[in-house]
Amino acid sequence: MASEELIAPAVMSGLSSMEAVARRERDGPNLLPRKPPVPLWRRVAAQLRDPLILVLLVAAVLTVATGDWTDMAVIMLVIVVNTSVGVVQEIRADRAITALSELTAPTARVVRDGAQTQVPAADVVVGDLLVLAEGDIVPADAKVLESAALLVDESSVTGESMPVDKSVEEAVSSGTVVVRGRGRAVVTAVGPASATGRMASMMVKGAGLTPLQRRLVGVGRMLAGVTVLLCVIVLALGLARGEPVELMIVTAISLVVAAVPESLPAVVTLGLALGARRMAARNALIRRLPAVETLGSVTVLATDKTGTLTEGRMVVRLLWTPTGEAKVTGSGYSPEGEIVEDEPASETDELTDLLIAAALCNNARLSQDSSGHWTALGDPTEAAMLAAAAKRGLDRSELQQRFPRIAERPFESGRKRMTTVHRLPDGRARVICKGAPDVLLRRPVPADDPALLAGASERAARLAEAGFRVIAVAGTDLDVIPETVEETGLRLLGLIAILDPPRPAAADAIAACKRAGIRPVLITGDHPGTARAIATDLGVIEPGGQVVDCRDSREPGQEGANVYARATPEQKLDIVQGMRERGDILAMTGDGVNDGPALRRADIGVAMGERGTEVARQAADLVLADDDLGTVVAAVEEGRRIYANTRRFLIYALSGGAAEIAVMLLGPFAGLALPLLPAQILWINLLTHGLPGVALGGEPAAPGSMTGPPRPTTQSILGAGLWQRVIRIGVVLTAVTLGVAIWAHHTGRPWQSMAFFALGATQLGVAIGSRTRQRSLANPMLLLAVAGALTLQLAGLYLPPFQELLGTRPLSAGDLLIVIALSTLGYAAVRLDRILHPTPPPGSGSR
Repeated sequence: MASEELIAPAVMSGLSSMEAVARRERDGPNLLPRKPPVPLWRRVAAQLRDPLILVLLVAAVLTVATGDWTDMAVIMLVIVVNTSVGVVQEIRADRAITALSELTAPTARVVRDGAQTQVPAADVVVGDLLVLAEGDIVPADAKVLESAALLVDESSVTGESMPVDKSVEEAVSSGTVVVRGRGRAVVTAVGPASATGRMASMMVKGAGLTPLQRRLVGVGRMLAGVTVLLCVIVLALGLARGEPVELMIVTAISLVVAAVPESLPAVVTLGLALGARRMAARNALIRRLPAVETLGSVTVLATDKTGTLTEGRMVVRLLWTPTGEAKVTGSGYSPEGEIVEDEPASETDELTDLLIAAALCNNARLSQDSSGHWTALGDPTEAAMLAAAAKRGLDRSELQQRFPRIAERPFESGRKRMTTVHRLPDGRARVICKGAPDVLLRRPVPADDPALLAGASERAARLAEAGFRVIAVAGTDLDVIPETVEETGLRLLGLIAILDPPRPAAADAIAACKRAGIRPVLITGDHPGTARAIATDLGVIEPGGQVVDCRDSREPGQEGANVYARATPEQKLDIVQGMRERGDILAMTGDGVNDGPALRRADIGVAMGERGTEVARQAADLVLADDDLGTVVAAVEEGRRIYANTRRFLIYALSGGAAEIAVMLLGPFAGLALPLLPAQILWINLLTHGLPGVALGGEPAAPGSMTGPPRPTTQSILGAGLWQRVIRIGVVLTAVTLGVAIWAHHTGRPWQSMAFFALGATQLGVAIGSRTRQRSLANPMLLLAVAGALTLQLAGLYLPPFQELLGTRPLSAGDLLIVIALSTLGYAAVRLDRILHPTPPPGSGSR
């Protein structure tokens, strides 16, 4: 809750314990607003509202009407498995997200009853006096009352990569981090009323259907209409021939059940579950199972900069001295790296002097944990200088012993500089000053030649335009130790160019997105120059490309722009919404509180788990535990694999269903009164749409799936030549089945049993022909499923219990071999069709 109460004179002694308890009861705990836990029955109900599940429920009712309890049991099993997988995945994801909440501020230091104490962050109330020091996470919104070189990292709230100095009367926001100095602040807002809480309240979005779900709704309606119409025709023709009414009604209902691809939800769910498991192995947590499929349809990847495209750690990249420059390699705060000089022979001493000064005039610290990872405490800019000095072989502790600090004038935002005084081994003193170039390169601070200072200013300006933060360093040696810290008459030692470098894998991820037809877009709250430098370096835009400064633009969602700088959370929301309204399927990545609303508004939100805030993680559909953007590209491939396998299954299932209906329609005209019995239709449906159909969902991604654009959002899942392929393959299945039946009928063989086996075996040939990689053992489950289905099909002919159930007769060895040989035409039809009629590329206009 926010408070308009005036700060009392006794505020520096803090609240009393009784007052703190009363305010907590009045305002509630200092926690972000969270949705109440979703009851299990609601999760189950949400899964059952899936359009495909509704179709299956109707089919189950029809099987009950026919008394076909076996097929009803299979359909219900598919429904139960599909629902269970979805619910279990959601529960697991919610538990994992709860575990990630350790990154929020668990405790806070406050003054109560006149004494400093530590309390849970949830117990902080309005009016509490916070005690802030290096490394603390600010637990609530507050107003600064005391500040001693207080520097706060606000990137999680504003997107700015550089820490901000905080002086008295300025505000600090919950979730920000103190990187240097110390201070005290009185709490002004907690929980939902804090900056973080207000961001969370903006995150409202209905669940909505995924692109695949929207496409399958249309398919379900079309299938229902066509199937019912054709089955009514079969019913009418049978009655016209004088067949028993009950038999024809059962046959028509059986055809309806057989034509419905009841394995389709299982195929989609299996693909999603496999994708989620593969993503989990790559440290990506899928919070909603359909999110994997949605990524396959993504046309725009909008990403934050700090901590997403960049490392979130400052690194020195260039050193400038009056006589030359040197590049610095390495990453993070590790001392591993090199300083590559232009002219080593003439610059060694000046570079060393520059780095010694930067390491001495410095309050940051570096430490290495047990895993060998280097971390920083203090100002990230100063930590970057320490790492650069270490790459020169300079040890901070040794330097402090050789040149102990005897005086300091801390950094102040008004002065834009920091100065320290050190005792030299011979008893003299060394004054070192570092700060903003616009201050240190202007007299009276430096005493250098004006031409040198002008050249240094020009170089600093060019570096700033390229996205660097530039620090100037100056110093001088005095014969005696000064009584006061003077900042005049110094000698310019050089410039240090620092930036938050791109992640090593970010450029590859951006390039992979472009190859896949996905437009990368950078949306950041940082400076336009920094945004341009990072975007150009990573290939988001070409050199000189457009960068929209959202401060100067009333409509930040300009169509076609790929880089947006100085974007507020509200503007990020507008940009995301504008893209979606133009028909884009948008994935948004981010890690800060300011990214939360946009993550929620996007079609799929992707949060960073390692560096990300609680708000971002709760808003996201996908959480990258290792913050690797390349995992998003892998997830896109998984989504495309799922979509391709869904189409592959539809070809297989619909061509088989179409053949079954066609055989029943055309058979009587060829002298076959009732080509298949209802039980035989359902048996074939059970075997072909069962395990083999589900196993098709495990097919690997086809080669080249990430070298073209995603499917147009307006394209039907039956588009791009799929329904034509269904008809062509269905014609082959029908011709083989009727051909076998007619020949057998005229030669006195058990024609109905031969037709029964031919139709089932030919469909299984289509399944084998639909494999992505024919000459490999990829997806062995499909091979096993087809072998099992073929075995059961044979059992239907030769085992007495099945003969009685299905009304079949055994075939001679010769007849069986003939039917098996002809059934291979199903395999040949699929392979030949892919050669003669290749799938048109996305965007070709095929619907």
